[in-house]
Amino acid sequence: MSLDNKNSTATQEISIPQLRVAVKGRVITPADSDYDEARTLFVGGIDRHPTVIVKVADANDVAQVIALARETGMELAIRSGGHSGVGHSVSEGGIVLDLSDMKGLDIDLPNRTVWLETGLTAAEVTSALGEHGLAVGFGDTGSVGIGGITLGGGVGFLVRKFGLTIDDLLAAEIVTADGQLLRVDANTHPDLFWAIRGGGGNFGVVTRFQFRLHEVPQIVGGMLFLPATPEAVRKFVELAEAAHRKNSPPSNVMTAPPMPFIPEEAHGKPIIIGMITYAGDVEAGQQAIAPFKAIATPYADMIQTMPYSGMYQPDPEDYHPIAANRTMFLDSFGQREVDVIFDYITKSTAQMAVTQIRVLGGAMARVPNDATAFAHRKRKIMAVVAAIYGNPSEKATHEAWANDFMAALRQDSKGAYVNFVGDEGEDRIREAYPNGTWDRLAAIKAKYDPTNLFRLNQNIQPSAKS
Repeated sequence: MSLDNKNSTATQEISIPQLRVAVKGRVITPADSDYDEARTLFVGGIDRHPTVIVKVADANDVAQVIALARETGMELAIRSGGHSGVGHSVSEGGIVLDLSDMKGLDIDLPNRTVWLETGLTAAEVTSALGEHGLAVGFGDTGSVGIGGITLGGGVGFLVRKFGLTIDDLLAAEIVTADGQLLRVDANTHPDLFWAIRGGGGNFGVVTRFQFRLHEVPQIVGGMLFLPATPEAVRKFVELAEAAHRKNSPPSNVMTAPPMPFIPEEAHGKPIIIGMITYAGDVEAGQQAIAPFKAIATPYADMIQTMPYSGMYQPDPEDYHPIAANRTMFLDSFGQREVDVIFDYITKSTAQMAVTQIRVLGGAMARVPNDATAFAHRKRKIMAVVAAIYGNPSEKATHEAWANDFMAALRQDSKGAYVNFVGDEGEDRIREAYPNGTWDRLAAIKAKYDPTNLFRLNQNIQPSAKS
């Protein structure tokens, strides 16, 4: 697309009328009544004003918007579900390429595969597939766009049974920085296919994914609310480590929110919220979950037999949380870790202080570390610490708490899951890609995006040409 400004970097020279003619999708500017809604992300505390937002309709629209960014030099933000914790889904003064209207879903039932457009959310996909008793494993939040979670790897409720989201990715269609629409898979552009399985949005805009499907007619699952004592937390993690791979039970150790089924005297005090997902025989699932329920008398037991889509409860429309969070991997979990968690969540001044402990392994660990750009296959536990607060002016306080908490909880080895990395600098991004993974990604970046057009992300800069 040419907008008569190929040599210009001045944002005001964009011709909005020409752009509206060039694309099928909706072009939104500050003059439009829905501009504020369109620029608002799921996460709170981010107030950026893009010059233009384009809600693309198809891959051709994507190529047109990429061309606009390439020709003008304007910053380009890519939005699928808008859950980027550091606001990568919106630009200040730049262009937003919004995929949220691209919701095509094409199921091939005989071959147990599906093509999904990138504007779909995890809940939308899970609900549609559930009508056929099928599933793909995404994350823990239904409103997350499938684009971001897939490109980062995809750690979710089914990770121990089926692996990461990317372990069921068969192919993708991606528009690269030069405007080409490429189909990538294990045999076609295999270097790019390797990179997008964990390397984030550094290499182009994926418009469609093809996934392998699994039979998940129902699960035994839901949330289990338990009083949190050091002994109870330790026991929950021990049971999770010993659990069958059909059971992926992450736990949130957090300050109790003021929910009606939690006694008032427990509000603000430590609680365990176990998110149980047993994908298998119902009777076996009930037996497997019983030891978790026996840890302590629950405040509430919401575990039931239900469709897998029941794990994705809708977020309130006005829910825009602000969080200071850090992620890490742990090789073990014992008394030291329990003591650190209780120390930090009880002294936080945030509305809620949370530590998520997720035991890994199972199907995820059976894939070689170098098979994809997600290079943490053998890690035993992933932890996330977070302070959720309402006043943006408190950011420095809660970020300092998160940094200190991470430093106290971390063990000798480093590492990070890229989808949970915040605005922490290049060294932390590099921790997501150890043992040569970073250098391999940088070389692929140089091949497909040599000018770093796709830079508003957890950025991997292209390697210098020799």
